[in-house]
Amino acid sequence: MKFSSHLLRSVLLTTFFSFAAPIIVAGMLLMSFWLFQMLPYGHDVGQLCINQVLTFLAVFGNGHPVDGSITIGLCWGFVGAMFDLCTFYRYQHL
Repeated sequence: MKFSSHLLRSVLLTTFFSFAAPIIVAGMLLMSFWLFQMLPYGHDVGQLCINQVLTFLAVFGNGHPVDGSITIGLCWGFVGAMFDLCTFYRYQHL
């Protein structure tokens, strides 16, 4: 019973952090480019970079950047859970 509670807690935490990581990184990129465009002579470059990030996210979201970031987050969360389960299986004797 103790193994299953540790496993469940570990998988849930790993899934949550793996889901949140790409969304936080995309948000930080967008925020930094938004701040960069506030600088003098940085408006064009900042706007271009923001459009590129939003276009990249829209590719995975069927035309919607928010859906794309959620899709990427779900995929990363699934992969993180699989890695955690693989690690648990590999080192369950310890």
